[in-house]
Amino acid sequence: MPYVVTILVVILLLVLVSCIKIVPQAQAFVIERLGAYQDTWNVGLHFKLPVIDKVAKRVLLKEQVVDFPPQPVITKDNVTMQIDTVVFFQITDPKLFTYGVEAPMIAIENLTATTLRNIIGELELDQTLTSRETINTKMRSTLDVATDPWGIKVNRVEVKNIMPPAAIRDAMEKQMKAERERREAILKAEGEKKSTVLVAEGKKESAILEAEAEKQSAILRAEAEKEKMIKEAEGQAEAILKVQQATADGIKMIREAGADESVIKLRSLEAFEKAADGQATKIIIPSELQGLAGLAAGVKEAVSK
Repeated sequence: MPYVVTILVVILLLVLVSCIKIVPQAQAFVIERLGAYQDTWNVGLHFKLPVIDKVAKRVLLKEQVVDFPPQPVITKDNVTMQIDTVVFFQITDPKLFTYGVEAPMIAIENLTATTLRNIIGELELDQTLTSRETINTKMRSTLDVATDPWGIKVNRVEVKNIMPPAAIRDAMEKQMKAERERREAILKAEGEKKSTVLVAEGKKESAILEAEAEKQSAILRAEAEKEKMIKEAEGQAEAILKVQQATADGIKMIREAGADESVIKLRSLEAFEKAADGQATKIIIPSELQGLAGLAAGVKEAVSK
């Protein structure tokens, strides 16, 4: 009998322990009582009635990511391609998520595929390849509205890969190669043009510098020749000035020595004689000195005899 009581106590304790539930962070428990929805437990410690209550579903409230396999779609210009998408969603209402739709992930996948086909069917191939942001925005808006009754909020939808047919990919690669070659040719031609312009400018600048150097050289030569002529003229003027000064000094000394007018005139004639030693072809002698010149000649003749 004591063993039976012990067993019953243990069973009762186990039942009580099983009725105590702890809801972790970022989760919610949907509770049913006798098969009907009873309550939604959030984070914390909870107690349920044994046998009557049960945890119908454990719901994860974190943002979740689901990557759907590629879906075949047809563009407006009848090109079939494969597009796979990534959906970021979050459960906002555990009750609606539990009872709103059967197999929510399958429902979201099918809804994503049909929405994608509708959007791509309105675009041509080139628009499809260049309008990812537009496709993402339209899909997110449509899926968010459609999944709201299921307690699901679609935060983002991203087009992961767009895979056109192999023939179109080859044509696109050839087009890209041709475009790269065209750009390369343009850049090469522009480079050659710039090089030619730089060479011409360099030659022009070199010619200008040579002309400037020749101009400066000519100016310097002219200035040097001018300076030379000025120096020569100053030297000749100084020599004449010294000769005249010496003559004047001699005449002054003669006067101071008491010489008469005839001697002075004779010294003046000698000065004209020295002047005649130059390169002058004609010398004009004053009339009053002409007679004195004859007298001087006579004196010299008498002395020589």
